[in-house]
Amino acid sequence: MISVAKYFHVSLAFIALSAAPALAADRMHGLAMVGTPSMPDGFTHFNYTNPEAPKGGTFRQAILGNFDTLNPFGLKGTAAQSLNLVYDRLMMRSWDEPFTLYPLIAESVDVPDDRSSITFHLNPKAKFQDGSPILADDVLFSFKILKENGRPNMRNTYKMVSTVTKLDDHNIKFTLSEDRSKETVMILAMMPVLSEKWWSKQDLNKTILTPPNSTGPYKITTVDVGRRIVMERNPDYWAKDLPVAKGQYNFDRIIFNYFKNQTSAFESFKTGDTDIWIDTSPSHWANAYDFPAAKNGNIIREEIAHHRVEKMWGFIFNSSRPPFDDRNVRKALSLALDYDWINKNIFYGQYKILNSFFPNSYLAATGMPDVDELAYLTPYQDKLSADAFGAAWGPPVTGNQSAIRTNRLAADRLLSAAGWVIQNGIRVNAKTKEPLDFEIMIGSAEEEKLALAFKRSLSQLGITVKLRVLDAAAFQSRLSDYDYDMVLYNWQNTLSPGTEQAVYWGCAAAAQKGRFNYARICNPAIDHLISRIPNSRTMDEMTSAVRALDRILMSEHYVIPLFYTGHDFVASWSKISHPAKASLYGNIMESWWSAAQTPKSVNRD
Repeated sequence: MISVAKYFHVSLAFIALSAAPALAADRMHGLAMVGTPSMPDGFTHFNYTNPEAPKGGTFRQAILGNFDTLNPFGLKGTAAQSLNLVYDRLMMRSWDEPFTLYPLIAESVDVPDDRSSITFHLNPKAKFQDGSPILADDVLFSFKILKENGRPNMRNTYKMVSTVTKLDDHNIKFTLSEDRSKETVMILAMMPVLSEKWWSKQDLNKTILTPPNSTGPYKITTVDVGRRIVMERNPDYWAKDLPVAKGQYNFDRIIFNYFKNQTSAFESFKTGDTDIWIDTSPSHWANAYDFPAAKNGNIIREEIAHHRVEKMWGFIFNSSRPPFDDRNVRKALSLALDYDWINKNIFYGQYKILNSFFPNSYLAATGMPDVDELAYLTPYQDKLSADAFGAAWGPPVTGNQSAIRTNRLAADRLLSAAGWVIQNGIRVNAKTKEPLDFEIMIGSAEEEKLALAFKRSLSQLGITVKLRVLDAAAFQSRLSDYDYDMVLYNWQNTLSPGTEQAVYWGCAAAAQKGRFNYARICNPAIDHLISRIPNSRTMDEMTSAVRALDRILMSEHYVIPLFYTGHDFVASWSKISHPAKASLYGNIMESWWSAAQTPKSVNRD
């Protein structure tokens, strides 16, 4: 799929993240999920922004689909994109750290060691766009209305609050219940603050098309439902000089134009009516830029590196079904994929081979396990394969006939040892004579190309494969029911893995339909690790536990990994520019500016 453009970052407040550091109950200038904030007290701007970036100009972005509401908090309707530019939160996330928040509406917070409460001290200068002050009453109102009528992820987190105490107009304390999770204080700190005066007259469960009295750096000035939304920078934005805002929100005007399909959206980019295009299709990136503006230098194409966790994407075995309940069978089939051929012929050589469930990050296991990783693995030595204690998994060598033959012979030995032998060119069970055949479930015609390549390779082992391409509804239904032999799908991890790991790999999730344990994994060593990760108190402890988990998942061959890039394909017109340094998470659109306003000393070149 081709992405029209990477939207201005929408906060990830409600992804289940991990673990808690030891935090003192003193006022803090930042709040980290694990460890301590990397930015010092008194910092002037985020490292991925340019504090000298000029203000001015217009930025135009293409969005696929439509919208019918300016209310992103209720369940009714489709909200317009990038409303985070309109709604500020108590604290702002830094995109240069795994999960760390810094002061915005709350100028500081108090959090005790056990994270049983969080007290917000509001900035007395904070105000809504109509000039009225942001008070503790507004925070309390926001909490109540979002807890009662907000999206499920908000309601699920806010119900972990037992009491809310308004200390005065600028200080408010949230005391948490015993069933709180470690990330609860973080999610509360990312609460949007709504004006009680304005929102008390609205119904959160209805679509809203009147621009709200909000808190953010931009105001909505034009709304053409489903087609266009225009935002203008608020020159009186109260937080414009705070460190978290310095060098950001530089365009005077931002226009979001909506398109029905990729083709028309990209045509808008080619003609200059859209300023940026983020490509997620290697073939499109390789072949779609043969037009005048791309040739004459008016369009700049960049591969911007990032270090966020990429998707673990591949052919996932349903390990609860024979013969995929046998690790040797899973390992044998993983030797059959011709990575080099697929990368060259389908992905134009743009990809790297996945070698981790936390690829492109420091969480990925590499080399031999260290002492801390072994401390997690050794108690379960009798439950794990020897591979978990050896070098981290690497893909089989392909690219020439000799290597492919070597892999095929190794796969044949594993299959034969598992009781699957060749008779008359067909792989059959040595006892029952039943053939080794199975179905691969696929959710798109594009992915069918990958499955066909894999099918051809498996035929060389005497294995018969049937491909089943389903529409979105049927695919999701069977995925939720774990009703497949093998599925081409993915998991998405983060730099702060936490309680979601139990849903991905835990025994309970394997037995419960509608969860995300697509491989139907049930392993006591994994269950132990997924209980430890959310309770890690230091970054080192969390990292070692995740790497140990990664070693087990890879060594058990629950998935045949495919590919990732490690960078974003970004094409933009030269009239816009960005800082030279990308963040940990990659390209951050809030930090771009109009090159027409730019002194040469601050241009990206």
